[in-house]
Amino acid sequence: MSLFDWAGLAAVTFGAALLQAAGGFGFAVVATPLFLLIIEPAHAVQLVIIISTGLSIVVLPRLWQAIAPRLLMRLMAGSLFGLPLGLLAFRHSDPRLVRVAAGIIVLVFAVVVAARRRGARGGRRRKLAMTPGRDLTAGAASGAATALAGMSGPPVLIYLILVEAPPRTVRATLLAFFAMIYLATLAAHALTIGVPEQTWLTAGILIPFALIGGFIGRPLGDRLGADAFAFFAIGLLGATGIYTLAAAAFAAGRP
Repeated sequence: MSLFDWAGLAAVTFGAALLQAAGGFGFAVVATPLFLLIIEPAHAVQLVIIISTGLSIVVLPRLWQAIAPRLLMRLMAGSLFGLPLGLLAFRHSDPRLVRVAAGIIVLVFAVVVAARRRGARGGRRRKLAMTPGRDLTAGAASGAATALAGMSGPPVLIYLILVEAPPRTVRATLLAFFAMIYLATLAAHALTIGVPEQTWLTAGILIPFALIGGFIGRPLGDRLGADAFAFFAIGLLGATGIYTLAAAAFAAGRP
């Protein structure tokens, strides 16, 4: 990789970690599609999985008491069903399709969050009932998305937003889920596909940028109002998804 590529990876890692520390989500959603513009899908997805695992494990100890254990276990049980399906798709997928899938996931995520906030302001909010079956389904969708595109957050976060789970419970349960699902996905990749030594080396170089971003993001999240942060996050996610899809379409049009 060129020096420009390394600078891009470091900047994306820092920014995505800052966003996650400020709002409790966002690293993989932002980093995956942008990494895919710089490096090959197999390398990008595994890189996101490694960095996300480390970031979640570091942040999680402060939030143990807020975790919903039964919800977490059902999400994990569902993810273990979806994980092999996503892994199979990843193994046989066209790299361009992985980029398209990442862009679509990010766009859907941004649209659902924006629609949810708009409905809340207009008094049209409809709460979705939380059931064990829906917990398992959300976990399965997340497991498949993690193995295929390195993004476990959108399916579970959308579900928790729709059921109106308490914010602290959402953040703590998500981080615990991230740590477990990314660790399981990383083990699955290592045992079935293999993780190249270069990927581990690249992750080791980028993780400090993630930790710095996380350190700066915590106080920033405390100062930023909920509406301002939501506007910023939705705009960033939407722009990231559109740019990723446009780049994939441009690459598909080249000989």
